[in-house]
Amino acid sequence: MNEAPRDAARRTPLYLEVAADLRAAITAGEYDTGARLPAEDELARRYAVSRGTVRQALAALRTDGLITSRRGTRRVVLGGHREDGAVAELRSFTRWARSLGEEPGGRTVAVDRAAADPEEAGQLRIDPGAVVYRVRRLRTLSGAPVMVERTTYPEAVGALVAAMPLDTVSYSEELAAHGVLFTDAHHTIDLVPADPDDAELLGCRAGEALLRERRRSTDPAGAPVEWSQDRYLPGTVAFTVHSTAASALGRRLRP
Repeated sequence: MNEAPRDAARRTPLYLEVAADLRAAITAGEYDTGARLPAEDELARRYAVSRGTVRQALAALRTDGLITSRRGTRRVVLGGHREDGAVAELRSFTRWARSLGEEPGGRTVAVDRAAADPEEAGQLRIDPGAVVYRVRRLRTLSGAPVMVERTTYPEAVGALVAAMPLDTVSYSEELAAHGVLFTDAHHTIDLVPADPDDAELLGCRAGEALLRERRRSTDPAGAPVEWSQDRYLPGTVAFTVHSTAASALGRRLRP
């Protein structure tokens, strides 16, 4: 691979090509579970790319649950295929739905450019009053409404989201193409009553209990890239926690 010059019309980011090659090598058994990947500088030479590109590729592999990811150390292979652990925690709604054979859907209801309130500022580590983008979306599984997604993005990320078509199915996939990666997330699960907007979008009664997942996601450098409050219809999903070295939150459909 050669990082420069690159074809301007090329659509696949270079780090995704590096990640795909390493993923194939791990899946093929070239790196056993517990083995260490080559150092960043060695990988950069191998693929003729910058270390920044290598770090993005490694972050993508960590998102897939294939490797550990501690900057400054060589990454350890966790296995060729992991359905639990980090991959379950970090998988987007779209990828999760597809893994179940469901067709994910999304409809953006509103995108507002606003000043961050104290909660948003604290979660995104920005100054109160700084510019944020608030996005409200209805998410569906095979056409059936399942969840209302309320997400606040810092200005740089939100501007990218605001430019996307209203029927974009996966923001995370589109953002990855712009180099914005979601590699860690902190979750809080509780119950909240449906407000009138929830009731209208989900077809439930106002005041009905909804399962809420509050989530702050960060990029490979640890900077927050989203603060989200997702509200699920009762009886549609359940969350499980796996107590392992790569402890993770999993999501599954309710029967």
